[in-house]
Order: sequence, then C-alpha cells, then structure tokens
Amino acid sequence: MDDLTLLSVEEMGEADQITIRGGTPGIELMETAGATVSDAIAARFTPRRTLVVCGPGNNGGDGFVVARLLREQGWDVALTLLGECDDLRGDAALAAAKWDGQVAALTPDLLDGVELLVDSLFGAGLARDIDGVAFDFLERARTMVNDGALTSVAVDMPSGVDGNTGAVRGGAVPAVMTVTFFRKKPGHMLYPGHALSGEIVVTDIGIRADVLREIDPATFENARELWAFALPRPDVASHKYTRGHAVISGGAMTGAGRLAARAARRTGAGLLTVAAPSDLCPLFSADAPGVIMAPVDDVAAFSDLLSDTRKNAVLVGPGHGVSEHTRSIAEEALSGERAVVLDADAISVFASEVEALSSLIRAPVVLTPHQGEFARLFPNLSGSKLEVARAAAELVGAVIVLKGSDTVIAAPDGRAAINGNAPPWLATGGTGDVLAGTVLGLLSQGMPAFEAAAAAVWINGAAASRFGPGLIAEDLPELFPRIFADDLGWSDISSNSSSRER
Repeated sequence: MDDLTLLSVEEMGEADQITIRGGTPGIELMETAGATVSDAIAARFTPRRTLVVCGPGNNGGDGFVVARLLREQGWDVALTLLGECDDLRGDAALAAAKWDGQVAALTPDLLDGVELLVDSLFGAGLARDIDGVAFDFLERARTMVNDGALTSVAVDMPSGVDGNTGAVRGGAVPAVMTVTFFRKKPGHMLYPGHALSGEIVVTDIGIRADVLREIDPATFENARELWAFALPRPDVASHKYTRGHAVISGGAMTGAGRLAARAARRTGAGLLTVAAPSDLCPLFSADAPGVIMAPVDDVAAFSDLLSDTRKNAVLVGPGHGVSEHTRSIAEEALSGERAVVLDADAISVFASEVEALSSLIRAPVVLTPHQGEFARLFPNLSGSKLEVARAAAELVGAVIVLKGSDTVIAAPDGRAAINGNAPPWLATGGTGDVLAGTVLGLLSQGMPAFEAAAAAVWINGAAASRFGPGLIAEDLPELFPRIFADDLGWSDISSNSSSRER
C-alpha cells in the first residue's frame, strides 16, 4: 500500500530531509531526479529542439541537470532561467555550475520554433500566484500547446499547479507527461491539476520507502490495495443471512431507489428490503422480483421494520425530496447500531445543522454528497476538496464521499483517499444513486465504512470504464459481476465453495 501514498508538499520536503540527514547529499538526489526525467523524455521522444525553463529553486536545479544530460545525448537543448545564476543557492547552484551552455533570460520569445518544453520553472510548493514575465511565458506556452505547436513535459508538477490542492496559481501549461519523485502529491490527483499533469511517471531517486513510517502520511490514491483486504467474499459457509440484510427507504421518485437497490444486490447483499409507502410498492417491485417489499406509510412503521436487528445497513435519501418526513426517516435510521448511508435529500435536510447530525451518529455512517449538497451541510468550510472533505468527516463523525471526477473519500480519523479511475461517462443521471447502493451493499456485508466507501467509488469507476461511451446508470450494476470476477479476483472462487441459499 506504500505505493498508493500521496505526500503533501510539506511531507515530501520532510522525506527529502530525512534522506539527507541519513547521509545522502541533496545534490545527489537532484542529480538522480534530473537523470530520471531525462531518461523518461528520451524513452518517449526522439531528439528535437528543446527548451528547458528553470526557476530559482530546487525545481530549477533539476532542470539544469535535465538540460545537461539531454545535451550529452545529442539533443538540441536551450536553457532559460527566471532570475540570475548568481542568485541560485545550495544544490540548485551546484547543478547550474555543471551546465556549460548559455543561460538565456526568460522571455516568451524563446519559445519560437521550440518543439519540446521541459517545464522546470516552479515545483509543487508554489506559494503564490504566478505573475510578471513568468506568467507571460507560461501563457504563451499554454497557447502553443493548445494549438498543437508545442509539447510540454513537467518536472514534479506543471508550473503554476499547487501540489497540495491541484489549483492553478495564476496560469499553467498542460503537460503530456509529468515526472515526479518518490510519491505522487494530492495536486496530481485533484482537478484541475490532474488534467494538466498528463501521464504521471513516479521515479525512484534514492529515498527509502521506510521514511513513510516516520512521516506517517494519511492520504492515498484510491486503488484495490487500499481496501481489498476488507472486501467481503462468500465461502462454503455463506448464505443469504450471513451476507447481510440491507434496507432502502424508497421515496416518491422511485427510479433512484430502484437503481440503488440493484447496485446493493449486485454488490453482494444477501437480502434487500425496500421500505416504501404502500402505493409505491408495486413500482419498486415491478422489475425486481428478488427485492422484498415492506409497505411503510409512516415513521412508526419504519421504526418497527428496523427493530429486526438482522437488518444491518440502511440507505436513506435517493428519490425522497427535502421534507420533514425525510429528516424523520433519516433520524430513525441513525437511531440504532446499524450502518447507515445518507445520500441526496437525506443530507440536504440537515443543511447547516452539522452538530445536530453529528449528535445522532452512533454507528458507521457514510455521507455521499455532491458539491451542492456538501455546501449546504457544511457552509462554513473552505479550502481544497481534500481539505474540506477531511474537515467535514472530523466534524460530523462520518465517512464523507465528496463526489466528482476526483471523488475524495475521507474518514473521521484523518485518512483520505482520492479517486482517479472515474471516466467522463459517469456524468449522467442516476450514477450517484448506484454509488450509494454500492456502499450500502458492502456495508451490509460487514465491510468497514471507509473501506466500503472507497471500494464502492472504485468499483463504479471500473464498471463505467469497462462500458465506455453511451453509459447510463442502469448499466453499472450489470457490470459489477465482471468487475468482481476479473478485477477483484473472485473468479478463483470455485463452484464447490460458492454460497448457497438456506
């Protein structure tokens, strides 16, 4: 799981310093970093007219190494520096001293006729918005890249992208490839930084993996290795009751609840009950004969249904509407020791009442808001997507799934994962309902809340990627069996050890 670790700018700096204190000179790390960048460039491109743009810090020092090594391989390389060589300090000055070519003052005109830009102007730790000649240079480069006249390779991070937040600080050039060192940073995964980074290549520059134990990071890239250990798998002793009994509170917009129900069942829930008003029950059961219908016309009836402790996970929200009834149903779901998923309107009914919601939580709870629902519940939180999701999880005492192309899953204990496998095909109505149902299905089988949420997000992304263009929400659950079998290793469960109904 170490390979999934995302290091903040500060944590990466700490990793560097631990390594240097351990006896590796900083210039050795810089030389190795520059060598891995030049190797990655040479492996992808044939020699061409190249401009390396260097900044005044260590990122610029890496650029001096890249320029020198590419020239030694016969490339036509020019180098430009923001500032003066005499102003460079430390390892950057040592790297610059080994460059025996011309150092041109930074100006946008240097891009004329250039085919490849090596962007080593600013690294991930950029502390302010870019302005002046650096901004003008990046704007010219960005225009050329967008016009197809220039290709950019970024060193560590596309200049102008904040390594912690993925935000653009003034301006940035889209890279076809970003070469970073030791571990990715959150800014490589969060948008718009993710879109600007292109292919992300992580290279080994001599920092030992065991420094992570000293740093103790808590942010990860969402992938199988993060949660596969907790994924429920049926065995010879399994039956429908051991695989959990999930409950969905069905609202007037029945399509949302039906999508969630399909997802929960395809995810492996042994039994699934939809609790809905009597007049809606036929709509929920029409296309799902395996769903148990429970006519529930008021909160008292819902409470009576949940008194059966075998019903161990509940979803409230999809298709409900923002109303006092929805809030009462959500409060009743939260009143026991069962796992709960709150989605859509069941989140909005607690708008600006974080303390009230938090006071109700006594068991594993997952909230799955999109940005609008999140803002209504947490109007006073600001910062990057990662920062606000983590703060919200701590405030409310629940796992937060802040949805989007870069969905963030955050736990109250500080752990967070950023998802990177969501294709654009997921941007269609109903996929959020499917996601909520997927979380429910995993929770009903006993999976811990953070791992269940992270797995559900990944599974939905994998299914959407497998389907491709034309995806609608109904398609996702039908692909789950292949994702479980092919991507998650369930195909090795033989027919002799499959679960059976009892």
